[in-house]
Amino acid sequence: MKMFVTERRNQIMHLLQDKQRLTVKDLAANIGVSEATLRSDLNQMEEEGLLTRTHGGAVLNDTNNETSYSARAKRNQKEKKLIAEKALEIIEEKQCILLDASSTTMELAYLLKQKPIRLTVITSGVKTALELNENPNITVILLGGMLTKGSSSLEGTLGLGILEQVNIDLMFVSASGFTPDAGLTDFNLYEVQLKRELIKKSKAIIALIDHTKIGTISSAIFAKTNQINTIITDTKLEDSIYTELSTTKNITIIDASS
Repeated sequence: MKMFVTERRNQIMHLLQDKQRLTVKDLAANIGVSEATLRSDLNQMEEEGLLTRTHGGAVLNDTNNETSYSARAKRNQKEKKLIAEKALEIIEEKQCILLDASSTTMELAYLLKQKPIRLTVITSGVKTALELNENPNITVILLGGMLTKGSSSLEGTLGLGILEQVNIDLMFVSASGFTPDAGLTDFNLYEVQLKRELIKKSKAIIALIDHTKIGTISSAIFAKTNQINTIITDTKLEDSIYTELSTTKNITIIDASS
C-alpha cells in the first residue's frame, strides 16, 4: 500500500525520537521506501528544522528531544497559567467545549476542575480527561485513537464519530508555532490530521499561544489564520501583527499579561 508523504515523515520522526540517530539504510529497512525518497524527505525536514542531516543519515535536533509532554509542560509554565486564566473567562455554563492535548490547555483543565460549572468537555488528552473527571459537574468525553509515543495525547481519526452527536461551542487549541501567513502549525503529522477535523466541527476556535510560539513555523498547518476567532497570548503583539490579525483577519486578540 502506498504511504502518503505525511505518514512517511511522521514515521521518520517517531523512529528518530526512539533512536535519536538513524542512517538512510536503517530508515529504508523500517519504512519500506527507496533511499532516494528518504533523502528527499530528510532534506526537506532539515529545512523545516525538525532534524539535522549527517553523512548517510540524520539526527534529531535537541529541541525535538524535548517534545515529550512532561518536557513541554515545564516550559513557560507561568505564561501558560496566565493564558489559561483568560481562557477560563470565556467559558459559560452548560457549554460544550473541546480541549486539545497541549500543556497549555492542561493548565485550563486544572482551573476547570476547581470551578463549580456544568460543562461537557471533549478532549484528545488522556491526562486532561482524567483531571477534569474529578469535577462531578463536568461530563468528559475522551476521543478514541492511538496514544502518541512520549505523550498523553491521542492521534488519528478513529474517534471522530462521536462529534456527529454533539455541538461544540468552543475549541481551545495550542500549537508549536503561529504566523499570520501560515496559521497554526505543529510537528506531529497525525495529531495535525486530528486537529484539522476537530476544527471543522467547532463553532469557534480559541488559540492559546505563548510568546515563544509566535513567529515560528512547524512542519504542518492544522488551522489557517482565517479559521481562528480568538488568540490569547501572554505578550503584547507587534503593532503590525496586531493590526493585520484584528483588522484584516477580524480576530479578537487578548493579552493575558495586561
